[in-house]
Amino acid sequence: MSGELLSADDAWHTVRRYGLGHLLSTAFVRFRYGDGFSHARAFALQLALAAVPLVIAGAGLATALGGESLGEVVARTVVAISPGSSDALVAEVVGAGEDDEGSERAEVVVVLGLLTAFVAATSAFAQLERGANRIYGTKRDRPALRKYGSAALLTGTAGVAMAVGLLLIVAGEPFGEAVEEVYHWGDAAETVWDVVRWPVGLAALVVAVTVLFRHAPRRRQPGLTWLGVGATVTVVAWLAGSGLLAVYVVLAAGFDDTYGPLTAIMALLLWANVTGIALLAGIALAAQLEAVRAGRPDPLLLDSDDDGIPDDLDEHPNSPAR
Repeated sequence: MSGELLSADDAWHTVRRYGLGHLLSTAFVRFRYGDGFSHARAFALQLALAAVPLVIAGAGLATALGGESLGEVVARTVVAISPGSSDALVAEVVGAGEDDEGSERAEVVVVLGLLTAFVAATSAFAQLERGANRIYGTKRDRPALRKYGSAALLTGTAGVAMAVGLLLIVAGEPFGEAVEEVYHWGDAAETVWDVVRWPVGLAALVVAVTVLFRHAPRRRQPGLTWLGVGATVTVVAWLAGSGLLAVYVVLAAGFDDTYGPLTAIMALLLWANVTGIALLAGIALAAQLEAVRAGRPDPLLLDSDDDGIPDDLDEHPNSPAR
């Protein structure tokens, strides 16, 4: 259905008519039978592989562009958001991007880090397309060149917007404190930063996720306002999941002692998995909402005799069952 036929008001009316609880339960069925958990894990692996070289390259780039002071801000921020026993390891990793300032080695570290992060993020968004296609019922992805070209474009647009939103929300407070300690920008500026970063960060996340919902699946999607319902749920679920994960990592008995210096890596992998589940769950919600509006509320093909073959195929003359 075209974007003109699916407005935001129509989406909200559909949610109220169908019932939010019923919509969430059927969207979960669609997510589960679209193998959402497996695709979320694959997406999480690629996202985690992109995060580490991006941190190293970011620290080196900050040092090259802004001198030692900006590099110190980045280092303080990354160490602040890492779990306790990982501080030494994280500081060493961040320092890998700052060694030999101005030398060819430092430039190579920055370039290779950015390139590795971009390739891994492109692979992650290509995996997101596959998961979204399966949830929508599309059996084939785009041809390889189009698929990875589209994923690279999403990395440079929606991926950057997501990174900005994550920086403002997740790392916003320690980043502000690091800037205060290094540049001494004053209490007033820090207060303004703490107030402004939340709406700007949330807006960046919603816009980024909505763009992913629009362009990741291999199908013609409805208008952005319609997809915004699923995108908003994704952002809320992601924030809630990230908050609960942070509490678990800090308060869980033995988590820090068990993994020691690798605590940050384990936390990153868990967080990336939460991110993948939130994204694909939001896509499932958007798909189910559109299906309800189109008069197809059942997320599964009917299988009345529970033989694993949908009734439409079971009754077909050329069905394998016959």
